[in-house]
Amino acid sequence: MTTLLDSPAPSVVEALRGERRRRPLADRASSSGLRAQLEDGIFEVTAGHRPAAPIVIRTSSLRVAPLTTDLASSSLGRLRGVLLIELLRLASVGFQVESPFDDALDAWRCQSSSGAVADGLERLNRDEVARLATDVEAHWTTLRRALGTVPGPWLPRSALRVSQHLGGGDVVLADTVDLMLGSTNTDVASVTLLDVTTSPLGDGAERALRFHALVQTLRTGVVPLRSSAFSSATGELWVRDVDRELLQRGVRDVLEALGRLWRNP
Repeated sequence: MTTLLDSPAPSVVEALRGERRRRPLADRASSSGLRAQLEDGIFEVTAGHRPAAPIVIRTSSLRVAPLTTDLASSSLGRLRGVLLIELLRLASVGFQVESPFDDALDAWRCQSSSGAVADGLERLNRDEVARLATDVEAHWTTLRRALGTVPGPWLPRSALRVSQHLGGGDVVLADTVDLMLGSTNTDVASVTLLDVTTSPLGDGAERALRFHALVQTLRTGVVPLRSSAFSSATGELWVRDVDRELLQRGVRDVLEALGRLWRNP
């Protein structure tokens, strides 16, 4: 399913959850097979040799080609993305955002005051701060219009960091889900995953959707209902039902990324 913000479509939250009566039964059997495929594939790539340090695979690892962008734009884009996710976190718990940039900055500072994000903010001059604030407000306006209300009973969790260890701990799948809804403790598939980006959607978004679904399946033993991506740059929403084909492609994505990282550590 693909929608645009200006097209007649349900909110992002409504599109993710859909109608309960149309959801498939929870799949609790596929996880073990997927894990076995990954373990076999890891052995084929490494030929039984162990890396000097664990190989960490993230959504960024799935890129076939490196990003080509200037450093200044990349830095501002990363800061914009971090602050937008802070606004998503606030919205998911019912907080009324009044000043997007200030509210996002305050929320972020409550959790962290050091690291790459803090260094990036410190290096900005006055004009760059003003540009960043304008960008954050514009992207938040797009996301807010599309998101819809996030009901508390749907158990929203935001900026959820998870990992899965494979190959005896030599391979780590590290993931962050921007927004997760639903529970694995139901008789029908219920969990939905949302990735929010401030860039237009492309091939990388498709691979990220598969990665999120695969890691969630391995982590919980239950296949999620849907995996999705929303672009605050274009208002475009991609929603994918998680099925066997999507998960198999996710396995291939991971093993291809592992092969690249193994050959070029």
